[in-house]
Amino acid sequence: MKRIAWHQYFMAQSHLLALRSTCTRLTVGATIVRDKRIIAGGYNGSIAGGDHCIDEGCYVIDNHCVRTIHAEMNALLQCAKFGVGTDEAEIYVTHFPCLQCCKAIVQAGIKTVYYAVDYKNHPYAAELFQQAEVRVEQVPFHEKILDPQNKVKSQLVLSLIEELRNKGADEELIGKYEHEYIKLFNE
Repeated sequence: MKRIAWHQYFMAQSHLLALRSTCTRLTVGATIVRDKRIIAGGYNGSIAGGDHCIDEGCYVIDNHCVRTIHAEMNALLQCAKFGVGTDEAEIYVTHFPCLQCCKAIVQAGIKTVYYAVDYKNHPYAAELFQQAEVRVEQVPFHEKILDPQNKVKSQLVLSLIEELRNKGADEELIGKYEHEYIKLFNE
């Protein structure tokens, strides 16, 4: 069996963390790594014990939800809380960091930012990363790598569609299933 690549492994961790997010506007996860070891993780959500967006709605000021702490900040604060240094570490984030998180990442000594998806990439954030010599790299995340049976499932659905076609099923129905197949398996 082929092992998952490091970038995909750490990005998968960030995507799993994002599933814990309590903000309804965007779910984000972040994983801090040093020497190929996870040292902290975070997701965007409210302060411990506070009201959550999923329960009370987002508290929006100037088009930003102020109820949440961003995933990157939560991961950095976890390191601070438990006395774990972040100098020369790397961070894997599901989305490009906002300007405030960018500044915190730089100040924490993170040397590399890996992100999966562009999201309102602020030009000044990119400039600050460059000034601080923080390497930034987009690492697209491929969810299907998490399912070792993905190819088997894909082949089964294709076989079922072909069987429907051979049995004379309505072409409109077959077209609908083929469209759903493409959406499901990104083929």
